[in-house]
Amino acid sequence: MRVALHTKVRPDRIAEYESAHQDVPKELTAAIRAAGATSWTIWRSGTDLFHVLECDDYARLLAELDQLPVNVAWQARMAQYLSVVHDYSGQGADASLPVVWELP
Repeated sequence: MRVALHTKVRPDRIAEYESAHQDVPKELTAAIRAAGATSWTIWRSGTDLFHVLECDDYARLLAELDQLPVNVAWQARMAQYLSVVHDYSGQGADASLPVVWELP
């Protein structure tokens, strides 16, 4: 399944947010893959962040990462950069942006 998410980075923390993503812990990326994700890309336009990920089951992915110490630490780190903190774990697949159109 393909999931799209929208978050916002604080204007004064853009450089730090991007810098943090240059060194995502290998343990975290391995855990994300083990939980069923095959890809995850984040684009930025100003302070808007758009995530697109592909995974087997988004709710399962979130559940598997939820209490994983490396993910908990990463989410706490990211929270300081985001202007609106989203806890997608409680929303599951409902957190995804709705599809408006796809190229047939």
